[in-house]
Amino acid sequence: MGANGNFWLMTLLLLLGDVILVGVVIYFLRRSLVARIQREQKEIADSLIASATEQAKLIEIEARDKALKILQETEAEVNRRRSEIAREEDRLQKRRLELDNRIERLEQREQALNKRQSSLDKRANEIERLYEQQMAELQRVAQMTVEEARGLLLAEVEKEARADMARVIRQIEAEARAEGEKRARELIAEAIQRVASDHVSSVTTSVISLPNEEMKGRIVGRNGRNIRAFEQAAGVDVIVDDTPETVTISCFDPIRREIARRSLERLISDGRIHPAQIEKILSEEQREVEKAIVEAGEQAAYDAGVTGLHPEIIKVLGRLKYRTSYGQNQLAHAVEVAKLAAVLAAELGADVEAARMGGLLHDLGKAMDHNTDGTHAMIGAEFARRYGVPSKVVNIIASHHHEVEQESIEAVIVEAADAISGARPGARREDLEQYIKRLRALEEIANSFKGVSQSYAIQAGREIRIIVRPEEIDDLAALRLARDVAKKIEETMQYPGQIKVTVIRETRAVDYAK
Repeated sequence: MGANGNFWLMTLLLLLGDVILVGVVIYFLRRSLVARIQREQKEIADSLIASATEQAKLIEIEARDKALKILQETEAEVNRRRSEIAREEDRLQKRRLELDNRIERLEQREQALNKRQSSLDKRANEIERLYEQQMAELQRVAQMTVEEARGLLLAEVEKEARADMARVIRQIEAEARAEGEKRARELIAEAIQRVASDHVSSVTTSVISLPNEEMKGRIVGRNGRNIRAFEQAAGVDVIVDDTPETVTISCFDPIRREIARRSLERLISDGRIHPAQIEKILSEEQREVEKAIVEAGEQAAYDAGVTGLHPEIIKVLGRLKYRTSYGQNQLAHAVEVAKLAAVLAAELGADVEAARMGGLLHDLGKAMDHNTDGTHAMIGAEFARRYGVPSKVVNIIASHHHEVEQESIEAVIVEAADAISGARPGARREDLEQYIKRLRALEEIANSFKGVSQSYAIQAGREIRIIVRPEEIDDLAALRLARDVAKKIEETMQYPGQIKVTVIRETRAVDYAK
């Protein structure tokens, strides 16, 4: 145990000595390494400082060179500017001398002009004095003042100009009329020949035939009970007079009159006439007439070749079946205008479909009742716009009586087709009293103008011939009078077709040989 203990102790001491020796070695190695690193860092720092110093010197040298160069350039620019300023001063000095010379010359010229102006003023005063003397002498010789002479000259010039104007106007109108009438005749004749339709005449009354005179009493009823019930329910007047085996239904609303006519015929054929039966029959016939109106509208659209119309437009169009104008059935008139407009549009290369639809719907407003305010053209146009009719067709409807401006050639075509349909022979008729009133109204309009001696309405009121006093109306005034009369007729009268205005001016020279 003692020997082993010593052995381990010696071993431990040796190990401890080795550790101390290793620590000492490491310490000295570390010191030498640190010293070496510090020497290397110092050398690197010295090298960097030397390089930076050298670089700074180079930069300083370059900066000095650039500053010197800039200084030299600046001095050169300053010298150049100084030379330019010197040259500009020389130029301005020369210009100033030139301006001084020019001002001096202008002053001399102004003095000369002032002398000449004074001389001219003296001459002008002398000329004015001589002119006044000459004018006074001319007035004394001519025995006429300047105003009178000027008025006489203007009158002569105006008279000559009026004569020339009348001659030119007459020549232009003759040429335009010859060419226009030729082409218009061809188009209208072809359109009328290609479109043939029947005209249905209607008035404000409907006459119903009775099987016997006893039926009148049954229609009237006890104490007038039946006829009062019928008139109240139907909204018409029933006229029972001395005419044998007939009664008359009167009403300005043609649809109510048609319902009443059909209802009364059914009551007569049935034989049972009393208030309850009257109301029943009127209700049934009203539904039948409404159905007939829709069928008439659809048939008219089919006959005219127009498709795609709204059902409400078809319904209102069918109401024209019971409307008349101067005895002309308006639904037949609308179909005829559509066909005529289509033919004219095809001949002129216009929009056929727009002309066809516009012609069919142009009088749509006439089917509206009295509760709608406005002219039939504007009412129809607004109704058509509400139900999707194209804007071009709406303008055709609104402008066919020139209440708005016509925006397309198709509007003019429909207006012409409307006039053709109304003016063709047999299309319209009017009673004798209206005919006489229209003739008198034409003559009164013509006689209301100054210078008119006599006027005569001829050719069934389609022409008015006006005889004027030649001493009051010259050729140019005659042309103006014809236009003024035509314009007043258009503004104040309603008439089918057109009215020709002819102004006749006649002068006669009479003398006797003795």
